[in-house]
Amino acid sequence: MTPPSQTEPALAGTSATARLADVDALRGFALFGILMVNIPFFASGYTLLDISDPVRTAWHDHLASDVVQFFFESKFYLLFAFLFGYSFTLQINSAAARGLTFRPRFLRRLGALFLIGVANAVLLFYGDILVTYAVLGLLLFLMRGISPRRALWVAGIITGTIALLFLTVAVLVAVIDGASATATASEQARMLADGRAGTEAMRGGLGSVIGERLSSLGTSFPLILFFQGPLAFSAFLVGLAAGKRRVLAHPAGHERKLRLMQLIGFPVGLAGSLFYTFGGDDNLFAGAAHIVSAPFLTAAYAATLLRAFRTERGARLAEVLARPGRMALTNYLSQSLLCVLIFTGIGLGLIGRVPYAAVLAIAVAVYSVQLVWSAWWMGRFRMGPVEWLLRAATHLERPAMRLRESPRRSPASV
Repeated sequence: MTPPSQTEPALAGTSATARLADVDALRGFALFGILMVNIPFFASGYTLLDISDPVRTAWHDHLASDVVQFFFESKFYLLFAFLFGYSFTLQINSAAARGLTFRPRFLRRLGALFLIGVANAVLLFYGDILVTYAVLGLLLFLMRGISPRRALWVAGIITGTIALLFLTVAVLVAVIDGASATATASEQARMLADGRAGTEAMRGGLGSVIGERLSSLGTSFPLILFFQGPLAFSAFLVGLAAGKRRVLAHPAGHERKLRLMQLIGFPVGLAGSLFYTFGGDDNLFAGAAHIVSAPFLTAAYAATLLRAFRTERGARLAEVLARPGRMALTNYLSQSLLCVLIFTGIGLGLIGRVPYAAVLAIAVAVYSVQLVWSAWWMGRFRMGPVEWLLRAATHLERPAMRLRESPRRSPASV
């Protein structure tokens, strides 16, 4: 469940490479984490129901699941959301520098993003978050004048409120936990039956897969809109605050803060992940702790990379990661497409037939292909194909695609 690339030209008189390289590299890194979290939803019909697949009971299946929970879940969509908010400020600054009206262009961008998200949810992945991004982008636009300090306060309040709701539900469940074992077994049996039905449906043809996608939206969309959505919006606001203070424009000038983010973020984030991963299934207290701690680990990941990018080897890593990051929307959608071709009946039909550890190995292989393909593509073109469509809809013009092609300016852009 991920957002699109929001890369825009740098301000006049500045270096686009210096301004956006770290942003693109972080986005490229986040693409890998997003894939690791999303691919289990393609590989089994049980994942969306939050129950274990009966055919994945080996120790290596449990280990692979724990790895994803501990290191990846709820961390990387926050990083993407942060970058969305940060890049929002770049778009505002770019429009101002070129004398363009920002409002209609951004609204057209959100409209196009909404339509792409709808198509993705119906055809490829019911866990699409682009629709939510488009809706929340309107709210971010309305709050564009908020001060960095207030944006951080609002982000903290949103995150705290969601965690408090989890705690409240956890307490209520603990107090009224008097449901009979028969009722619990009956519910479990129903969920297992639904998981089997979902798996079989995704082994079918195009119509069967689309039908399963549509039926699954009733389960996935409320979770995204009311749980993941608010937390993503809080990350939007943190990114907005960072963008207004130009934190990523000169990471070397924030070395002390980056070290502090590591020193605090890793202990708090890893402790929360430990409780979340090994605190027991359906432990809402662990879920509440994870909501609070996950942003700390996300921040620690980002700080570690930003510091590493300042080294010689890290600079080469940043260059590799920045290529897929520059076409993140294309890569996000192509991840879903490749997973559909690998796991559903439209392609190889491997759903429910691959051990969890092998599923993660497939994710690594898919991302490796994207690294190579992105390097080839960005060596010849200015942007990814879906980014081209989004940009065309935003500016109502045909953007230059090939590197040798001169950009076309609309009369309003001159």
